[in-house]
Amino acid sequence: MSDVNYPEQGGTRRTPLPPGYHHLHEEVPIGRGPEVLAAAGEAITTFRMHRAAGAVIRADAPRAAPGVAVEVSLGIGPLRLRAPCRVVWTVAEEDRIGFAYGTREGHPECGEEAFLAERRPDGSVWFVVTAFSRPAARLTRFGGPLVPVAQRQYARHLGRTLRRLANPRRGGRTP
Repeated sequence: MSDVNYPEQGGTRRTPLPPGYHHLHEEVPIGRGPEVLAAAGEAITTFRMHRAAGAVIRADAPRAAPGVAVEVSLGIGPLRLRAPCRVVWTVAEEDRIGFAYGTREGHPECGEEAFLAERRPDGSVWFVVTAFSRPAARLTRFGGPLVPVAQRQYARHLGRTLRRLANPRRGGRTP
């Protein structure tokens, strides 16, 4: 039994996303070829991308797998925002690698977020974030329209971080 705090578990795997939530879909180009896909997938599924982007990650396991509990923390000291999650699905296919986690009690939002590296038919590799969420705490309700803006900016920051991690010899630049 899962302890996520929303009923649409796995909702980021399909479209349309569940109604009644803010929807996020961001795509960031990160490079080309199978080596970039493999490096990006490794950075995503081992939480290295999140850590390199400045988040503190505590997880039950070193790699994302269904059922793994994860706490993502951002900020410092008393301003640190803690977000408990649970990995709800993973994918490791020839052209797609990643996972999604769902929010648990104590998370400032309610919903799910997926992080994928995808190789397209032209060989380009993209970081794709898909999410649905709504406020679950006073802080996020108070933040109102600023919360989706912050989520979009954080997704783009993760994409730039992943580009750097997946292309170490190119300095993160796409060809």
